Amino acid sequence: EEQIIIKDQHTKEIDLVNRDPKHINEDVVKVDFEDVIAEPVGTYSFDGVWKTSYTTFTVSKYWCYRLLSAVLGIPLAVVWGFLFALISFCHIWAVVPCIKSYLIEIQCVSRIYSLCIHTFCDPLFEALSKICSNVRVALRKEI
Repeated sequence: EEQIIIKDQHTKEIDLVNRDPKHINEDVVKVDFEDVIAEPVGTYSFDGVWKTSYTTFTVSKYWCYRLLSAVLGIPLAVVWGFLFALISFCHIWAVVPCIKSYLIEIQCVSRIYSLCIHTFCDPLFEALSKICSNVRVALRKEI
């Protein structure tokens, strides 16, 4: 007997080290101190100010992100989950059935249209092609 193993998507293991395995935010949110604040040659602040600014920027960015994600992460996950469930529901229960229905209904019109084209237009264009088949074009260069 073969056993079919079905993995539950809701209880799968998640990677706590690589949290962006598909590189969705690779170019968007990688902002470090050097990307925002830079002092050109000749306009340097005191070394202590530069080091303190670096530490303040890095630590405040880290903790503000953690605080915001702790407060808003779960509610926004619910909102995004609901939105994508709504989009999936509409696609599965409305969009695809409408498209399939349209394709079935348009087949009748397509057959009638094709019959009309073959009946009326094909003979007309065949006659025009026979009339124009003896036309010759010659190009001459006059000096």
